[in-house]
Parts: sequence; C-alpha cells; structure tokens
Amino acid sequence: MPAAKKNLVIVESPAKAKTIEKYLGADYKVVASMGHLRDLPKSTLGIDVENDFEPKYIPVKDHKDVIDNLKKLSKSSKTVFLATDPDREGEAISWHLKELLNLSDEKARRVTFNEITKKVVTESINNPRDIDKDLVDAQQARRLLDRLVGYKLSPLLWKKIKRGLSAGRVQSVATRMVVDREKEIDSFVREEYWLLDAVLNCEQENSEFTARFYGKDDKKLELHSEDEVKAIINETQDAPFKIKSVKRGEKHRSPSPPFITSTLQQEASRRLGMTPRRTMSIAQQLYEGVDIAGHGTVGLITYMRTDSLRLSDVALMAAKNFIIEHYGKEYYHGSFRVYKTKSGAQDAHEAIRPTNIELTPDVVRKDLTPEQYRLYRLIWGRFTACQMANSVYDNVVVDVEANNCIFRANYSELKFAGYTAVYEESKDEESDELRKKLPELQAGERVYLEKMLPEQQFTQPPARYTEATLIRAMEEKGIGRPSTYAPTISTITSHEYVVKDGKYLKPTNLGTVVTELMMERFPDIVDLKFTNHMEEGLDNVESGERYWKDLLHEFYDDFSVELTNAEQALEGMRIKVPDELSDEYCDVCGKQMVVKSGKFGRFLACPAYPECSFTKPLVVEMPGKCPKCASRILKRTSKKGYTFYACERGADCGFMTWYVPTKDFCPNCGKTMFKPSGKGQKKSFCINEECSAFVPEDKRGYKKKTSAEKAPSKKKTTSKKTKE
Repeated sequence: MPAAKKNLVIVESPAKAKTIEKYLGADYKVVASMGHLRDLPKSTLGIDVENDFEPKYIPVKDHKDVIDNLKKLSKSSKTVFLATDPDREGEAISWHLKELLNLSDEKARRVTFNEITKKVVTESINNPRDIDKDLVDAQQARRLLDRLVGYKLSPLLWKKIKRGLSAGRVQSVATRMVVDREKEIDSFVREEYWLLDAVLNCEQENSEFTARFYGKDDKKLELHSEDEVKAIINETQDAPFKIKSVKRGEKHRSPSPPFITSTLQQEASRRLGMTPRRTMSIAQQLYEGVDIAGHGTVGLITYMRTDSLRLSDVALMAAKNFIIEHYGKEYYHGSFRVYKTKSGAQDAHEAIRPTNIELTPDVVRKDLTPEQYRLYRLIWGRFTACQMANSVYDNVVVDVEANNCIFRANYSELKFAGYTAVYEESKDEESDELRKKLPELQAGERVYLEKMLPEQQFTQPPARYTEATLIRAMEEKGIGRPSTYAPTISTITSHEYVVKDGKYLKPTNLGTVVTELMMERFPDIVDLKFTNHMEEGLDNVESGERYWKDLLHEFYDDFSVELTNAEQALEGMRIKVPDELSDEYCDVCGKQMVVKSGKFGRFLACPAYPECSFTKPLVVEMPGKCPKCASRILKRTSKKGYTFYACERGADCGFMTWYVPTKDFCPNCGKTMFKPSGKGQKKSFCINEECSAFVPEDKRGYKKKTSAEKAPSKKKTTSKKTKE
C-alpha cells in the first residue's frame, strides 16, 4: 500500500516552521516560503492602468528553488495549510501562494496563529477557513497605490533634483511632519516669564522648605517681567508669612494599557534605545519561537502587529492568578481591566502580551539574547502591570500667605506600589528634579522668610520629533498602520530626508526641498487628512464595503492630472538643494565647510572643491563644556568603532573621556557633569578632582580596572593605551 499523504503547512520563516512542526506531529510537514514568492516586477510599473489597474505579478527570481520545492511538495500533499502571518500582508502572501502553486479552493486552506502555542496551533489547524479575499484586496490596493506614487513620482524627483530619490504615500507625509515641526521651531517667538521661589523656615529642626509664587487673592497669577517680580518681593518683604492651608490626600495612578504596535515601538525607543525596525525584528523572533530549557521551542508573545487593546479572558484569568500568587491579593485590581480600542483600529488580534505569564523574564533570561530579554521583559511587565492595582501616593499641598500673596509647596510620596512593583512607563523627557519632603506644618503656623529666589525663564519651542514621538503623532493622525511605522522611519532616514541629531529627528535641506516641491505640485500626497482618508478607504475595502479598484480610480484620476501639470510646469528646470553649512572651517583654505553625503554616510567637505578637496568626518557636538578649557565637547569614534568624547581643540587641550557629557552642571564647581554610557537611567557625577563633589572612578558605574589589567605589554603599548 502506498504511504498516506501528509499535510503541508506553509509559513514564512524557518524559525516559525520549527516551532509549529513540533506541535503538529508526523502527519504534517511544515516548510517556510521565506516571505513573498510573487510580486510586481522591479524594472517596470507592473500595473496596466488602461486595463482597470490590472497588476502583473511575477515569481520572485531569487526564490526559484523554494518555489520549485513547494510545487513538488504541494502536489504530493493531502491538504495545503497556508499559515502566513495573521494580517493583510500575510493574507495576500497566502493568496499569492495559492495562485502560484495552482491550488484548488478545496485543497488550499487558510489558518492563522495569534500566538504560536500548542493550544492555538492545533485549534487553528482543526478550524481552517477560506482565504479572505477582502483582506487580500485591501493589501493589493495598498501595494498598487504605493507603487503608483513611487514609480510615477520618483523619476520626476530624479530629473528635477537628484538621482536616487524616492517619494511614497506614507513616507512623504512623515517627512512633511518633520519639516513642519522644524518650521515651527524656526518661527517660534520666545516669551519671557519669571519664577519666584521663597525659601522658608519654621521653628522645627531641619525645617527649611521652598514654596513657589502661585498668585494673589486666591487667583493664579503669572509673572512676565522682572518689574512684576520685584513688586511681589517688595509687597512681601516685611509681611509675616503664615501657613494658610495644608491639604492632605491620596493620589491614585492607573497602569498603562497593554502594548499595541505603536506603543511598543515608542517605549522600546525611549527605554531601550531600539529603532522601530529593530524592535519589530526582535518581536518577530519572540513571536515565532525561542528554545527555552524545559519547554522546547516556544512562541513567547502574541502577534506583534496590532492596534487592538483587547485581551482574551484566558489571558486575563492567568494574569489574575499570577498576581495574587506572587504579589498578594492587595496587588490585584479586583476585576478584569478591559481597555477600549480606539475607533478605526483593527480588532482582529489581541494586544501584545506574553503567551504564558508563568514564563517570567527571569525564567527565560538565560535562553534569550540580551535584546530579546530586554524587549520580552518590557512586554511581560506592561501586560502584568495592566491588571494590577493602582499605585497610591500621599499628597500634601501647602499654601503660604504673605500680604495676600500665595506661595505653594507640594510633595508626593509613594504609599502603595501597586502596579509599579512590576512596571512603570518612561517619559519622553525625564526630569532630574529632586523633591524634598515637607516638614509637618499646620494651618495658622508662622514661618520665616530666608530668601527669595527669582529666576528668569523663556517659553520653549516645540521639541523636535524623536522616533517615538513621530510614531505617536502618525498614529494620532491616522497616518499609516501598525505594519508601516517602522519601515517608514527607516526609509526617510536612509534617503537622508531626515537625520538623527542625538535622539531627535531633523530634516535635511534635501528633505525640505523635496517636501516643498511635493506640497506645491502634489498637495494631496502630503496632505495629512487626505492620507488618513486613504487609510479609511483601505479599511472599507477590508470590511467588504468598497471595491478595491474603485479606490484606485478615485486616487489616480486626480493624481495623473497633477503629475502632467507638474511635468509641464517644471520643464527645463533643475532644483538646487542648498548646501548644509556646518560650524567647522576648512583646515586648508579657511572656508566654512558643508555637509555632504557619500558611500559611507555624511561627512564635511570644503565648498571650494575641486580647488580645495579637504574633507573630514562629521562631528556631533555634545551638551556641556570641556572641564579643562571650556571649549566644545565633540562625540568621536575610534578606529575600532568605540565612541568617546573629546575637547574640540584635540591635542592642544588633551581632554577625552568614555563618559557621556550631560546638560547638567555641578552645583559646587559649575563644571559639566558626566554619566556612564549605556541604556537606562544613569546617575550623573562630577569628574573635577578639585571639587568637593568629585566622584572617584570606582564609584561611577564602570568596574575599575586593576593595576594588572591597566599595565600594557611592551609590544602593544600604543594599542592598549588607545583601548583604555
């Protein structure tokens, strides 16, 4: 008798195949397609615009061996389960596989795994479905829209600005957002305001505290000039200071909801310093499966491309039991916390969570890479915390009155950790401010003025976007979807429309010129509301409310007119991108150097080329001043790729350090403070040996080298010195 036919399961990656095959047993063969096997051609548009936007798909050349093997396996298989990722793109890949392998509807069955665990995999295999053509059409519409914009606009940019440029339906909007923010900053007009602190004392021991001017006659009053500050000081100079009121109470803070794609990328950027693309790559590894001692290959998290906050009852019950068992009943919220998904979001998947809460970060740490561990710890902590009790703070607000002027002091102290025992969300801007506990004060009590501390301030322009805040802004404005955030930011930085200045995104002159051209000639493409409208149209295609080619017609009819008009208006024109001036001057001829781009990235070049061909690396100026000569501190890279910080005067000064300069200055000596490099919160310190606040090397956060480790061998004196 011939051997019984096996079932074939096709996934996208070998790691995913390995995990799933372990769960399904001998009757199933699981293979990887290695991603897309059919796509539009690279060399041509691949869309027959005249024939109702008919796409011309071709097999991917690099995957011929994979295609041949899948055709062979599918012919000898009983059923072919198409198990690509559970999103639009995954649905489209399954459809392409069905078409490419010439599978019948009966033989090709679609299965999806929101998490790769034995329970979910076996349930999905036992409940297959047909391919969802609406999902496929929504992905086709997105792919064709992006191809039309990219392949029609990019050649125009090549002819009018420079070769190698690209335009895109989402990337052009993201670039515009960064450019618009830079214009806001440039046009911002600073306004003066003043803070006035009163240093007060009472008869208790160590009773000094500070209260800030709040207002007059119980009404809040802002101080806009030095004259106004002097008037308040004069009014209160001889007046008695008394405690007007002491309000004590509790403040409750609730945990953040579980992660969705955008919030995971934001938090990983803020807390771990990961780029969105790297975050998604590591998350994919955790989703597809990791070998865990005692458990085998396990998918540690649920699917990571989602904008839904929904959590299954099974996961919520597991979280409840875990919290009560490991932290105590008082740490559990008392009931399931259910979070509402925002309108317009796809609710096909759960929020991102661990598949098994019992696999704590400490349990799996030894089996994960450092990046996998840090990201898993973030996901596990956020999910666990979202079902825990609120944190509780004792809050005190003290109002001090002098001649009808109110000065206010407040202080909060953690009373019950609640969810913060597991996880606390980071902020875009961390504060280094230290809060001093207030003395025990009573209403009517007399206090005594030690001194007034006026401080001039100016309003600040909006901050440049970071990768985290740009993703948040794109999400709020409905630009793109979870799967597009990471590749969009990667694209605009790789094309140097935007560069990273520290952690901030700054538009280049090239990005500004391209954006201005797009705004003038293709206003719809870079219009935020129009792009949001297109995303809603794609959602309507997915829900079956709209035919996908109607959406293409609506877009292309206007776009083709704009394209023709632009080509006519720009006939014979060549748009010059202004040179980006630096603060450096040519060592040879003294001209102000400009920033150029080359094969190995951006560098400084003399603008007098070819008469003067002097170049040098692009330097990054750090906050603070050189502690030896007060010149600028520059970020440098050694020949071996290590980052260090040195005085701009080089050997003339001689200062260099591996520690990172901060924006803070030592309160004792006034010199720049430093902190250890690396991720996470690091405490800054003073390195001035003559200062009373000097911190020795062995207490700065790095392990101090022994004299034996410091002593270089005779043959390698130079290289050892450089490394140290």
